Amino acid sequence: MPQRDELARDLVAASRILAHEGVCDAFGHVSARHPDDPARYLLARARSPELVEFEDIEEYALDGTPLSPGARKPFLERFIHGALYEARPDVMSVVHSHSRTVVAYSVVQERLRPVMHSCATIGAEVPVWDARRCFGDTTLLVCDMPMGRDLATGLGGGNAVLMRGHGSTTIGRSVREAVYTAVYLEVNASLQERAGRLGEVTFLSPGEVEKINARLLHGLPGEGFGRAWDYWCRRAGVPERAAS
Repeated sequence: MPQRDELARDLVAASRILAHEGVCDAFGHVSARHPDDPARYLLARARSPELVEFEDIEEYALDGTPLSPGARKPFLERFIHGALYEARPDVMSVVHSHSRTVVAYSVVQERLRPVMHSCATIGAEVPVWDARRCFGDTTLLVCDMPMGRDLATGLGGGNAVLMRGHGSTTIGRSVREAVYTAVYLEVNASLQERAGRLGEVTFLSPGEVEKINARLLHGLPGEGFGRAWDYWCRRAGVPERAAS
């Protein structure tokens, strides 16, 4: 199977996983950099994640121009993806979502910080990007490349960024890694909220975050991102071939 098709099947699986794990509802999307052309990326047509099929995956230039023949309605916020691929050559996949508990941390002073080892991929502290800072009153949607590029600046060299009053975006060096961070960003938000009700929270140190992420990156088969991916595929009813 061509690598492009394998990646497209991963995006279908990722869409189903994000929906099943409560990260995406009717909205949200996941993309992957094209395996043969770094100036392109793969993203579904505008459709709810749980409904995405293989035939829905289309190709885009980094500036958001649809490149697939007979391209159908694209996501308005595809500029999130293109701008991050443009800014970060190391980024191979992007997830944008509006998971509920995460959004709450985008509108308060308290910052999301990892409280559990599995959540270390979110980084030592998750930054918050506020569209109003540069663009004034907007719909809060990232609807063009200038906004996408400003969001990329807000993300910096990290793996996750919150978007004030909107949602969050995570990145990865693979689809599995980007999905893992998106799922555990929501898990961490929920745990941090609960722990805060009980008393002062002890967060992971930057050194712990670094060591955990190094272990995940070099995980053996059946560990880390791969094990989580296989588990989520089974829960979401994704065919085993997509989980391999």
